[in-house]
Amino acid sequence: MSPDSRYSRQVRFAPLGEEGQRRICSASVAIVGCGALGSFQAEAMARAGIGRLRLIDRDFVELSNLQRQFLFDESDAREGLPKAVAAARRLACVNSQVQLEPVVADLTAANAGELLGGIDLILDGTDNFETRYLVNDVAVDRGVPWIYGAAVGSYGLKLAIVPGRTACFRCVYPDPPEGVQPTCETAGVLGSVTAAIAALQVADALKILALGVDSMVARLTTMDVWSGEIRQLDPPARDPHCPCCVERRFPYLDGSRGLPISLCGRNAIQVHERSRPIDLTALADQLRPVGTVRANEFAVRVVLDSYEMTVFPDGRAIIKGTTDIGVARSLYARYVGA
Repeated sequence: MSPDSRYSRQVRFAPLGEEGQRRICSASVAIVGCGALGSFQAEAMARAGIGRLRLIDRDFVELSNLQRQFLFDESDAREGLPKAVAAARRLACVNSQVQLEPVVADLTAANAGELLGGIDLILDGTDNFETRYLVNDVAVDRGVPWIYGAAVGSYGLKLAIVPGRTACFRCVYPDPPEGVQPTCETAGVLGSVTAAIAALQVADALKILALGVDSMVARLTTMDVWSGEIRQLDPPARDPHCPCCVERRFPYLDGSRGLPISLCGRNAIQVHERSRPIDLTALADQLRPVGTVRANEFAVRVVLDSYEMTVFPDGRAIIKGTTDIGVARSLYARYVGA
């Protein structure tokens, strides 16, 4: 690789070097969630020269995202573009050498094997524990490293998980936390902490891809960008009785433990009760008499009094304005069908 190539400053970093860069350029990474963490991860990985980048996200761009989700702009929010699509469009301009695979979908037990297949490493950009347990099941089952990260308010943390070498996610969190937890909706979030945590996740990812899993010391890093406190804790111990990485039981992957349909930190419910695709053009025409409709090739959005429903081609819908599952399902059945 020529020293005057686009990656020359990265190659000159001695621990990485030309061989490390070659490995990065031939690697495949999946980012689960293209929000505050995932959008930063995606741009950083593309600029670093990752060979293939799969962008998995179920949501669309909103104006409130722009404060911390660096890949997107006001036109993306006006169009209501799916985050995975908007991210891929921007990244294609950042680095045309990267193979981009935007996937507008909810990661579930039914599709996780396919969406996370053929991948060398997974970056966590999700916003809920249940999806992380699913990612952990897939990663442990297939021996794929992944980098956990989370942030809310001014506080964040990250942890590298290398199946067979480190504690897995269920070793550290045997069960989801009980009680009401702070979310970006209730406690707010600073763009500086999401960027900082995502940068640490990317650094771990590049190290693993360039130098191998044995290079990683999987310490738990926490930080509060408001107080300035940063801590590195010793690697969590593996649970000798872990149901996932020791007993190799994968309830989130085999579907015996389902994911919730309420969206973390959002006054919204996700509904997916159809097993067949939807004709968005026909649906938009059908909904215009009952509400204000915005439509494109990726989704149809309709405002219905105090509710807003966005329907995707696979039949999935996000209904804003309620946290009542019954209300959301009723609206879906009334306007989309059973």
